Amino acid sequence: MRPEGLRRPVLLVAHGSRDPRAAATTRALARTVAAVSPGLDVRVAFLELAEPRPAEVLRAMPAGAVVVPLLLTRAYHGAVDLPAQVAGFDCTITDTLGSVSVPLLEALTRRLPAAPGGFDALVLAAAGTRVDAARATVREVAAALGERLGLPCRVAYAAGATPGGAEAVTALRNEGAQRVGVASYFLAPGRLYDTVTRSALGAGAVVAAPPLGASWPIAELILSQVDSATTHSRIAAADVWGG
Repeated sequence: MRPEGLRRPVLLVAHGSRDPRAAATTRALARTVAAVSPGLDVRVAFLELAEPRPAEVLRAMPAGAVVVPLLLTRAYHGAVDLPAQVAGFDCTITDTLGSVSVPLLEALTRRLPAAPGGFDALVLAAAGTRVDAARATVREVAAALGERLGLPCRVAYAAGATPGGAEAVTALRNEGAQRVGVASYFLAPGRLYDTVTRSALGAGAVVAAPPLGASWPIAELILSQVDSATTHSRIAAADVWGG
């Protein structure tokens, strides 16, 4: 059992960016999570392009930390890079955040800005990856978001996959859409977010949502991952000790 008064250690690990807005957003999200659940000791780390790194933070944390990847798909960074960087530490890595869920769809919907006349189609702007399973996750989220809002929704990528922002908007306009909005499948701003949203807006999209950021639904999603990891750890301990 954890000693009374000792808060559960949680490490939020983001990809990292040279854009200072990204780190600021990550730290704001950590503060939101801590405010929602004061029983957590929430810290942040970055896989690359920013400091500190996960190993550095884990060395200063109590054993048994829950590591939450601030990643939206399980591509290289979630499947390979993060596990390698925390290897040897007593910690539990949760799943990534980007699969279809009520909090994620709520966050995507809330971030959509109002537009005169509303939207008649959407583009879901994402970073991009060469991993088939990760792209499938993005397509599933786009389909679920479109169903939720009753609109056609296409995926667009900044890099590593097609179509780009302009191509996705053009395809929807060719199908008859006149007011295309851009939803943001990004947690924080940075070069890739800027690339795909500028491309979409340049092709006629009427408005682009900001990244999901330190929003309440994303904090709820992180807390659900922490609770799930903690529950599974308790079950595993009970199995070992015959509980």
